[in-house]
Amino acid sequence: MLYGALEAGGTKMVCALGDETGKILEQVSIPTISPEETMPKIIEYFQGKGIKALGIACFGPIDPEPASPTYGRILNTPKIPWRNYDIVGAMKEALQVPIGFDTDVNGSLLGEVTWGSAKGLTDAVYITIGTGVGGGVLSGGKLVHGMLHPELGHMKLVPVPGDDYKGRCPSHGNCLEGMAAGPAIEERWGMKAKDLKDKDEVWELEASYIAQAIMNLIMILSPQRIILGGGVMHQEQLFPLIRQKVLQEVNAYIITKELVDIDNYIIPAGLNDDQGIMGCIKLAMDAEA
Repeated sequence: MLYGALEAGGTKMVCALGDETGKILEQVSIPTISPEETMPKIIEYFQGKGIKALGIACFGPIDPEPASPTYGRILNTPKIPWRNYDIVGAMKEALQVPIGFDTDVNGSLLGEVTWGSAKGLTDAVYITIGTGVGGGVLSGGKLVHGMLHPELGHMKLVPVPGDDYKGRCPSHGNCLEGMAAGPAIEERWGMKAKDLKDKDEVWELEASYIAQAIMNLIMILSPQRIILGGGVMHQEQLFPLIRQKVLQEVNAYIITKELVDIDNYIIPAGLNDDQGIMGCIKLAMDAEA
């Protein structure tokens, strides 16, 4: 079986073909400009390929509820040209195949749950920390949507003592995205994260905020595993710092086998940055079923 995968990101749209094993057979990248400029190229890529279904994992906020009148649309996104764009409707009209649709982070989590480091689990969290911060949640074996979908990057945090940075998020200031995303690091320190690798104070502070957010997620969702991806998390020195600080934040309030083995509880994404595309393949497979 041949499936189409569209990982719709804010800077690029990755189009790919894959099979039922999650194997990516080919892929191309198309810049995210405007629907008028970008969508014809995406449609042209998939047309004539003989795909059985298409999975779309998209930047948001989106409406993933099939019964909703705005299902399949990108909603109140800061990317103005894409606001209220019916991406599912456009692809369905062009390709006439079943379409699975979810957030970009739920797509990445689905890839990890199906073929990666969360395989076999019923409750897991995936957080991507890069240009923004997003999170996907698997609870009881199902991706969480609720009234819309989780926005884990916008939980409010308590500023670290001595840190007077107000946060970059225009809506919430000192939320996780406002304090810990790549643009916040650059604004706070005057350099991009990749150029700050040897500055211990940068990563101590970054780990403090990420750990605070993870502690909140542990107490609310009780996940069996937490997976961290995105460009900022390519700074691998963050992982031991985050694990140590999470244990400090939890403060032995709960003691579980997962927290005892925290090196295997808070882990990097495990599919070589292909988890998003692989999740799209699974979305397509589920749409066809």
